[in-house]
Amino acid sequence: MIYVIATMTLKPGTRDKVLAAAKPCIAATRKEKGCIFYDLNTSAENPNLLTFVERWETREDLAAHAKSEHIKVWRAASGEHVASRMIEIITPASVDKM
Repeated sequence: MIYVIATMTLKPGTRDKVLAAAKPCIAATRKEKGCIFYDLNTSAENPNLLTFVERWETREDLAAHAKSEHIKVWRAASGEHVASRMIEIITPASVDKM
């Protein structure tokens, strides 16, 4: 299993455009093979800070997701509105079980 935490800071005044572009991408992604969980969250402190929280069955499923048509559309629609982004891929090994 693979977890992904993808955080992006939006340029001021672009949040509504980005959220509108995200909705069809989220719906399509949730139907993908291997997608266990895929959600977009907004910061309680900063409305321009968005975080995707994802859970995938395999690394191969995640790689296929990255190449999907709806992700290409999402990147084209959101790219100019993103000031910064960070993507973390996390394995499910819990520290307390190591």
